[in-house]
Amino acid sequence: MKIICIGRNYHAHIKELGNEIPAEPVFFIKPDTSLLLRNRPFFYPGFSSDIHYEAELVLKICKVGKNIQPRFAHTYYDKIGLGIDFTARDIQDRAKKAGLPWFTAKGFDQSAPVSQFIPKTGFPDLKNIQFSLNLNGKPVQQGNTSLMIYSFDEIIEYASRFVTLRTGDLIFTGTPSGVGSVRIGDLLEGFIEGKPILKCAIK
Repeated sequence: MKIICIGRNYHAHIKELGNEIPAEPVFFIKPDTSLLLRNRPFFYPGFSSDIHYEAELVLKICKVGKNIQPRFAHTYYDKIGLGIDFTARDIQDRAKKAGLPWFTAKGFDQSAPVSQFIPKTGFPDLKNIQFSLNLNGKPVQQGNTSLMIYSFDEIIEYASRFVTLRTGDLIFTGTPSGVGSVRIGDLLEGFIEGKPILKCAIK
């Protein structure tokens, strides 16, 4: 399986990092070794001194698809969860300044904590899903799918032009504003529609 991550999908997050609004979806891939499941702790890696959290809704792909037409995109995922795209911001910034790829800033081991998944039929309106992240009990990120630049279906249609989607693949759909750094001893807690669904202690 693979993890497809969408970047720059919320205007406020684009603004806080000083990036430009993309003309089309931007995506990158994390390897399966990035997965961190069952609320296991995240161990701070020795190669970075500036790890950032980025909370995102995650789609779980339920069947194989390539060059998916927009009107069928909604049939290719059946569950939604919450994930954290951990980013080594210091490594990413150095790579960007040098015009180099920044895979190591995003794709390192355990950089993708993911919650349990909820059937999408449990959501009355997929275009109005509220999610949030707390750091040590204080809210730091608030997001809603109504604020996404590219919708779930648009993301699936676009990504499938370039890579075949397979059953079990995960798609991180972008993070809202409020990203920031974590330190050893911190606790991240994620919520969908106000219900706790993800917990990640920083060790």
